[in-house]
Amino acid sequence: MTQSTDTLDRLAAVIESRKPANGGDPEKSYVARLLHKGPDAFLKKVAEEAGEAVMAAKDLQYGAGDAKALVGEVADLWFHSMIALAHFGLSPADVVAELARREGLSGLEEKALRKAVAREQGE
Repeated sequence: MTQSTDTLDRLAAVIESRKPANGGDPEKSYVARLLHKGPDAFLKKVAEEAGEAVMAAKDLQYGAGDAKALVGEVADLWFHSMIALAHFGLSPADVVAELARREGLSGLEEKALRKAVAREQGE
């Protein structure tokens, strides 16, 4: 296992331990507070962090920002996305498995395949 997946796995375990069902205390933990408030709270944070990541990338593109700012915003986005995954019983391993499944497919082929599957399910 690589360092990056080890780090994600450790963080996922901490997030899991902060779920209210696992004793997470909303008074003592930011993660527990978001999970206690429910999907609207942490999904709002995912959207907010995605916007901030976009703005940091745009700043970097135009010479008004730095790489550290973009990395920090993407880290915030990943963190809040991991809270959403945990809430829905998923983990970083599920995302890594999906990325591995897509590996070697062109983005256009993968998108076309998703559309075909969606059409089949809609029939």
